[in-house]
Amino acid sequence: MKTVNIGIIGFGTVGAGVAETILNNGKLIADRTGFMPVLKRVADLDISSDRGVTLPEGVLTTNSMEILDDPDIHIVVELIGGTTVARDIILHALRRGKSVVTANKALLATHGEELFRVANEHGGDIGFEASVGGGIPCIKALREGLVGNHIKTILGILNGTCNYILTRMENEHANFADVLSAAQAAGYAEADPALDVDGIDTAHKAAVLASLAFGKWFQAKDVQIQGIRSVTVNDIDYAAEMGYRIKLLAIIKEIDNRIELSVQPALVPATSLLGNVNGVFNAVWVKGDVVGSTMYYGRGAGRQATASAVVADIVDIALNLLRNCSQRLPAFRTYKQYNGLMASEQIVSRYYIRLQIEDKPGVLAKVSGLLGAHDISIATVAQKEMAMPAVPMIILTHKAPERSILDAMAAIGALPEVFEKPVVFRMEELEQ
Repeated sequence: MKTVNIGIIGFGTVGAGVAETILNNGKLIADRTGFMPVLKRVADLDISSDRGVTLPEGVLTTNSMEILDDPDIHIVVELIGGTTVARDIILHALRRGKSVVTANKALLATHGEELFRVANEHGGDIGFEASVGGGIPCIKALREGLVGNHIKTILGILNGTCNYILTRMENEHANFADVLSAAQAAGYAEADPALDVDGIDTAHKAAVLASLAFGKWFQAKDVQIQGIRSVTVNDIDYAAEMGYRIKLLAIIKEIDNRIELSVQPALVPATSLLGNVNGVFNAVWVKGDVVGSTMYYGRGAGRQATASAVVADIVDIALNLLRNCSQRLPAFRTYKQYNGLMASEQIVSRYYIRLQIEDKPGVLAKVSGLLGAHDISIATVAQKEMAMPAVPMIILTHKAPERSILDAMAAIGALPEVFEKPVVFRMEELEQ
């Protein structure tokens, strides 16, 4: 039986999961594919910690060059993270004629164009299924399953930490700070949670999906980002009363050949599939011009889920190598079907607005007058009774340009009867 030799650089949680999967399920892979994956080398600076997996004698090393410069290793798996050393490792491997598998969304969202150019120059493949959605095969769906579609919309719940926090806030009627502390204690959130709760991690993934969907290179800096710190338990309760749930969404749309690319909290229908993605689970909702709406759901992170995606890429690339058809389906081809990013006046949506206003006559008239002055139509308005000087006013709008909403909020926020900066979230109806 033919063999394909694999080297893993990075023996942390995911690296250990990949090694364990290859060692435990190698025969299953061989039975299904006709080749045996061989774990030839694993490199990590820490070779003393117990990862819960026993490697064959002589496999573990502290020197990654033993993998990169070994002519017998066909596929290099980069799992160290970051955007500096990881970039150097991948470029070195590609220039040595090897193929690469990575789960590194930050690297792809920063240096993807360079990496894929070098891969093309040297005839190597880059597998990156695990970079978005963990074990969910959403990259393969976009690259292959939906290759005959113009992608119209991608909506993604792509960060398990944020989804876990929002789900617990809803279920327990708890505030953000308390749930975040509990998530950190349980290991679901990092000690410094900014990458997750401020939307940066989701933006990296959104940039990868948008680049793949539209044949143009997008970076995280191209993504408009709003995290979940501004979401209160009251917002979640008000949304629920009106039949919605709040999720941190990657929003990727093509309208009139221009691209919208953002990450922000958004209201989605409580009865929708996306509205029922809870806890640490992820989902990607995709609408194509031919297929219509599809959704991909599963665990978005963790040792086993991510390892599953990495091993799937290893198998894909190995089969290409054995059949002498590397780059059978190039991961990224740039083309000019679409123009650039949409301006804020071109982005049109419904919006949820929460104002903290002085409880006295005439305030609603002032607010509605300013909305009307910016051509924004109110769909629903509710004022919550509270025994305090400031009371919340909740407004749902009909569709309006984002620029008009921003300008109206600046004017409304300047009113003396409005005590806090207005809170504004998108509404996504998930049209079929």
